[in-house]
Amino acid sequence: MIRVAINGVCGRMGGVILSLALEDKEIKVVAALEHHGHPQLGADIGALTGRAGLGVPLSHALTAETDVLIDFTEPEATMTALETCQDKNIAMVVGTTGHSTEQRAAIEDAADKIPIVLAPNMSVGVNVLFELVRHAAAMLDDGYDVEIIEAHHRFKKDAPSGTAKGLLESIIEGREIENPQVIYGREGLTGERKRGEIGIHAVRAGDIVGDHTVLFATNGERIELTHRAHSRQCFARGAIQAVKFIFGKPPGLYTMSDVLGIKD
Repeated sequence: MIRVAINGVCGRMGGVILSLALEDKEIKVVAALEHHGHPQLGADIGALTGRAGLGVPLSHALTAETDVLIDFTEPEATMTALETCQDKNIAMVVGTTGHSTEQRAAIEDAADKIPIVLAPNMSVGVNVLFELVRHAAAMLDDGYDVEIIEAHHRFKKDAPSGTAKGLLESIIEGREIENPQVIYGREGLTGERKRGEIGIHAVRAGDIVGDHTVLFATNGERIELTHRAHSRQCFARGAIQAVKFIFGKPPGLYTMSDVLGIKD
């Protein structure tokens, strides 16, 4: 049985992850975490989610013996959890996006001490999309213009999305670009599009779970590779897979490609 703590359990993703974790016979939820000052701290997490009491109170501090902590929160909360997990030798599954360069470096340093799965998107479909985009970019030269369009709900705080950044990395890797020309949206008299330019556009509206499209276009034709998330369950299922993968692994920084066994 893998003992799991869920950071940000009252958030949109945290609640879905909790539901799937409680249904999984290989996982035992031993801790449910929220930020200091949350109005429901101390309440049984079962009652908060419409279930019978689980004997797990909502807390801002991790005290239970834990094997893996799942983090879908905000960058600052990730850093707090990272410190705790290093001190207690707890593995991490991090699906939070928007980390600064310094925060990303801290996660990479921590991976020398504990095993960490870090992924901008834990959906199986999106990680297949990363590979498809990389291969398409390798086969289509810069005569094909590339644009990334992503759309999320109005509450998302970072832009472009971590997934859009992952798609950008796939394009850069596929084309082996040393100095990418990346344009974040366009406005005004921008002039003719430069050869090799990569555009990224972010939409924030309503309750969109997550849509990502990579468009390769040249004169006379275009290819569009699209993933649309219909619910957050696809991300939560990936997080549960990541928990089972990382349990017992040696220290290191792992990706969803490692979790899913996606190879070149």
